[in-house]
Amino acid sequence: MQNAQNEIAITRGGVLPGGVSTLRSTIIENAATQAAMQPWVAMECYQLSRGKRVSQMDSLDLGGLRIVQESQFAAIQKLGATPADFCTISYSTHDPEFRLSDHAAKNANSVFFLPEHTEFDIHVPAGGQTAYIGFSQSEFVGAARALYPGAWDKPPRQVLQFQSPHLGELKTMLRHWIGATRRGEALDSAVIRGAALQTALRIATANAVDGTASLPRAARSRAVRTCRLAREFVEQQLACHAVPSVVDICLSLAVSERALLYAFHDCVGMSPQAYLRCCRLNQARAALLARDPRDTTVTQVAMQFGFLHLGRFAGDYKRIFEESPAATLTRLM
Repeated sequence: MQNAQNEIAITRGGVLPGGVSTLRSTIIENAATQAAMQPWVAMECYQLSRGKRVSQMDSLDLGGLRIVQESQFAAIQKLGATPADFCTISYSTHDPEFRLSDHAAKNANSVFFLPEHTEFDIHVPAGGQTAYIGFSQSEFVGAARALYPGAWDKPPRQVLQFQSPHLGELKTMLRHWIGATRRGEALDSAVIRGAALQTALRIATANAVDGTASLPRAARSRAVRTCRLAREFVEQQLACHAVPSVVDICLSLAVSERALLYAFHDCVGMSPQAYLRCCRLNQARAALLARDPRDTTVTQVAMQFGFLHLGRFAGDYKRIFEESPAATLTRLM
């Protein structure tokens, strides 16, 4: 339905286990509406090319976390500034005409960090697609410092650009969450916020972690102790139905991500992330074996242990345990 601001909107929302989630899926016919739908940022938008429709915008409000996807039917310019304690991780389709202030998208893996109190001038050409996650800068920088002390001691005061191999993961996650909300599926806002933050951190700190070579023999005992303490911490958190992150492990052990990475590769031959996922898969298997399939679903168990992409969960589960999660749940029937 068209309103005074020339927008056609579909709004979905509900109270979820982790808070309130509201999706607005909107076809916009007025550039000012595109700015008005993002009230957390002081911004003006100007349509720069012909077209009755300016854009299609999907905006997911997770309470403290904003996810926005925009597809431009007409070229647009966005002028504004980020407020205090608000930053974004963003990306666009690879187009030579795209510009974020004085940065262009160098290639398909370009990702941008826009810090708080920063003026921006964004140009998105017709046909361009952009997306961003907006969240608390203090929370993000605190976690980044835990992962890589020194690199984030002083928060950036201008736009940063990264070339990240994790961008595909971020795109898949955003598509899945917006699609699931549009279909009316229940999502845990707290779990989504945690997963989004972890992915953003992997993108922003990827260039800081520069290798996975084995530690010298003299350091192996420290590596073994680090892995043991990390494993104990993970098991404690999972026993309390919490899904720990690499940031949580680093903070608990007072070690950097680099030290944790080297320790796990030296001791178990995998990254902390892979080990953490393996632990969660094992916990999920234990839960599936213990539950009654008449009042439990695979989706419920997957969500409980932080697996938001059910297809990937099922594939990883079968690779390790050589049966599907559904087969495990119903094996005693």
